Amino acid sequence: MKEINLRDYYPFYKKDTFAEVPEEIALLLREYELLEAAYRIRTYRYRAFYSLDYAEGIERDIAALDQKNPCDLVEQLYDREQLYKGLASLPEKQRNRIYAYYFLGMSKSAIVRAEHVNESNVRQSIEHGLGNLEKILKEIF
Repeated sequence: MKEINLRDYYPFYKKDTFAEVPEEIALLLREYELLEAAYRIRTYRYRAFYSLDYAEGIERDIAALDQKNPCDLVEQLYDREQLYKGLASLPEKQRNRIYAYYFLGMSKSAIVRAEHVNESNVRQSIEHGLGNLEKILKEIF
């Protein structure tokens, strides 16, 4: 049996309180102290003032905060459906150019090269398409 000071392990103890524990428990507590010290040294050395443990730590807590409400998910699906309906009602060239630019991430110059047209035509087509899409979506909502 080994005697330990509970004040060293529990912050709510204000006075020294000693307790006898088996050797295995004392070794586990000592191992815990060493791991905590090593962790503090690593965070200081690498200036990593965030979780260094991928599986347990800040990453898990942040992922838990990112969960969405079922009502929000339904609303997103509805909005996406309305957007696709609005896109479907546009003329084919405008729809394809808007889809390529915003959804596929193509640059306007890449669209010009793919379609072999003038850049001003693509730019104007996208601008007019967005204007038409705005009008269509205002009618829907």
